Amino acid sequence: MEISDAQTFLRDNHHGVLVARKKDGSLQMTLVSPVIDAEGKVIITARDSTYKVKNIKRDPRISLLVYGEKFNGSNYIQIDGKAEVIEHPRAMDIVLDWHRQIRGVPDNWDDIRKKTLSEGRIAIRVTIEKAGPQSKTRGQS
Repeated sequence: MEISDAQTFLRDNHHGVLVARKKDGSLQMTLVSPVIDAEGKVIITARDSTYKVKNIKRDPRISLLVYGEKFNGSNYIQIDGKAEVIEHPRAMDIVLDWHRQIRGVPDNWDDIRKKTLSEGRIAIRVTIEKAGPQSKTRGQS
């Protein structure tokens, strides 16, 4: 699968499982809502105190399983890449773009900015190094 195919898949599919590496080398998995930015990088958000953020700061290698609306029966892809933790103030515009793609345009962006800061929510940007294969299962999405 070409990286451009993975980027296209991510435009419409926002359910994922992020795999990062713990200090002891074992794997840490967490559910995420990935989106693709204008540069073709994967964006997820997290609170700055989470294990995924700590693990990515120590070892930026990640894998990400992205699937459609239904867990069973959806198409899915695996992405491998390097993640970068982006903190504030640089993270704000990235988090707001993520919010727009996942939840739509809010009535008040200032409320979203305040909530982002109060939750300690930051951005994680992933450069896709490898992608594949797209499963052709029974379902569509």
